[in-house]
Amino acid sequence: MKKLINGILEFRKKSLNKYKKKFAHLASGQSPDALFIACCDSRVVPNLMVSTDPGDLFVIRNIGNLVPPYIENNNITNSEAAAIEFSVTQLSISDIIVCGHSECGAMKSILNGIDNIKCPNVKSWLSNCKCNVNEIKDNKNLSRLNQLSQINILQQIEHLLTYPIIKKKVQNKELNIHGWYFDIATGDIYTYNEKLKKYILIT
Repeated sequence: MKKLINGILEFRKKSLNKYKKKFAHLASGQSPDALFIACCDSRVVPNLMVSTDPGDLFVIRNIGNLVPPYIENNNITNSEAAAIEFSVTQLSISDIIVCGHSECGAMKSILNGIDNIKCPNVKSWLSNCKCNVNEIKDNKNLSRLNQLSQINILQQIEHLLTYPIIKKKVQNKELNIHGWYFDIATGDIYTYNEKLKKYILIT
């Protein structure tokens, strides 16, 4: 906690003046460029990764960067669904990024078998990952764990497309969905290329 408090003081001393006008402008409303769906892993920092300012990203973070499939007349509170709905209907988001990452603990738990997860809420949440581990192939350049992370990104994009408002906007070319993979060890970010059917380095 001491580190966080010192960080507040340092921000106030060194950076606040730089952002004062930005915050004053944002006080009247927000118009972010993209919805960024990321894992809540502490090593993944969306604004740092893409060098954005406050107000540029509308962010959803959860264990495993998961998107529960759409359920009509769902009586269960779904934070992800609410944030997705709000971003595309009220904020006019034109791009959605699903960003997974290397060495993901959530994917490791799934790879080891969801029935072996001891935390009941984590187990229930990770059931939203519908990935087929049989899709993992022998690959000298990418571990089974990191292959699953990449497969999971595409699976969550499929889940996004089960939302009627998302599907409609994509079909009308009002919305683009991107799959990104963040390699923690190198700091590199890769995007899924639909034509090539593989992730390529963003350059």
